[in-house]
Amino acid sequence: MDMLEDLETLQFEYGIQEEDHSWLYLLGRSHGLMTKACAHATFFCKLLHNLRESFSRKSLQEKQTSRCPLTGLREDTPDDDELKVGIIGGGHLGKQLAHTLLQLVPIPTDSLRISTRRPEALDEFKKLGIQCFYHNSSLVEWASVIFLCCLPSQLSNICVEIQTSLGKACIVYSFVAAVPLPRLKLLLNHTNVLRPQYLCVEDLASIWGANKEITAALQDPVILQATCPYSPAGGIILNIKWLEGVFYAAINVCTAKDMPHSQVLQLLNELFLFKHFEACEKDRVSFQKFQAQDFVSKAYAKNLSRKRPFPWFDLTAVQLKETPFSQYLSHSTTFQDNLTHLYCDSFGITLTKEQEPEVSTGSSSQ
Repeated sequence: MDMLEDLETLQFEYGIQEEDHSWLYLLGRSHGLMTKACAHATFFCKLLHNLRESFSRKSLQEKQTSRCPLTGLREDTPDDDELKVGIIGGGHLGKQLAHTLLQLVPIPTDSLRISTRRPEALDEFKKLGIQCFYHNSSLVEWASVIFLCCLPSQLSNICVEIQTSLGKACIVYSFVAAVPLPRLKLLLNHTNVLRPQYLCVEDLASIWGANKEITAALQDPVILQATCPYSPAGGIILNIKWLEGVFYAAINVCTAKDMPHSQVLQLLNELFLFKHFEACEKDRVSFQKFQAQDFVSKAYAKNLSRKRPFPWFDLTAVQLKETPFSQYLSHSTTFQDNLTHLYCDSFGITLTKEQEPEVSTGSSSQ
């Protein structure tokens, strides 16, 4: 038992003057933003992990049918389907994100690396077997996803360091809120960029707390539901254009594998639609499967042969402009409901009908 746990004199608020108590909401807002940001990054990595698992299964099936003509044994090929995550920045956000990804995706320790100016301050991660160093360009060359957890003042120099090492398929996920997408695209000379945007309302709910570890917070059903992409609960609203970016990023991952668009659609249907409706046979007929025209124009889809991949999408443009998928997301309430269930299920929490959160479409401005 921790005898000091609830001691009033050790609480953060104890030393604050009464006239300054009105500013304490900023502490909750900061913690809420970090919790929501880490939750969405975790969901994104879970999606990429599931995509790559599907690639591995498909590759294994192909290997089993491909035998060496002389020995009758299947030929081994390097496995490049593993999700490799790099974090640039070892401050509070970078550490919280690393802990969350390790525990809740979960990402193996040899698939996560951190580049920071002070790698000696990350002994807790080194003891787990995670490589911590200060070499941003080598991290980018290795990783399939890069999380930018640096200060705005550091971003320009970091972009200069890494832009020539960025592969086309590498996804850059920025937490640098002060730098907008057009500026990021310019600095990185890269279009495969995601940047979530959050709006805080005046009456911020007190559900976030200020002392709870992010991984523990995301096991709390109330907090987890507040992080759902369509949920306005908690007073922090996600711009839903991020979700469009997530889908198009997943399509780009498949396009990098030269996967026919018909297989991509089948994969997205399996990941986002079928799983929930397997348990809801009554609702199964009420949803519409993804089609090519949900992601590209009708004219382009009409001329897209089954074996051709989707085009490569500029994720910065996806998050800044209207897309065919914008209409799908805004009008399909069945999908919104399904995504909420899928999101909570991915964190190990199953929603009942009474627990379903209120839905918000979020802001579309950047």
